[in-house]
Amino acid sequence: MAVRELRYLGDPVLTTPADPVTHFDRKLQALIDDLMDTVLLPGRAGLAAPQIGVGLRVFSYNVGGLHGYVVNPQIVELSEEVQEGPEGCLSVPELWFPTRRAAQATVKGVDAKNKPISVTGTKELARCLQHETDHLDGKLYLDRLEADVRKEAMRKARESQWFWRGDNGQ
Repeated sequence: MAVRELRYLGDPVLTTPADPVTHFDRKLQALIDDLMDTVLLPGRAGLAAPQIGVGLRVFSYNVGGLHGYVVNPQIVELSEEVQEGPEGCLSVPELWFPTRRAAQATVKGVDAKNKPISVTGTKELARCLQHETDHLDGKLYLDRLEADVRKEAMRKARESQWFWRGDNGQ
């Protein structure tokens, strides 16, 4: 169990769809433990495995006193009611932009022993469930922004110290 280093915008692992988990073993439990340790730090709501460099469909969440994880999550229900509000991402630090999401979401998946689980949330938890599932599909919240806002977001990201530039050491 450990707090893992984060990957940042520009790292190809963040835009590559994650593979389904097929082995339910100690390695998976160690990954889940690391995701939970990492998401439980203050100011964190959710964390997907690709954000720590692991291309598997697993995420953890920590919203409003509720915390847990889902293996092989799939969004199975989204409300028609929409919420719009500021959204940020650990892989795009310090940048928050208005993002539209369903006001309620349900994710189904399995736990570390391959037993079915379901998580339903409203407001911030709904936003988190959608955001983390997007990560597993190789999408960032920036992909959901209006074109002019996305252009501004990408400009700010590229100017940041944390932006991953590939072969030049970042």
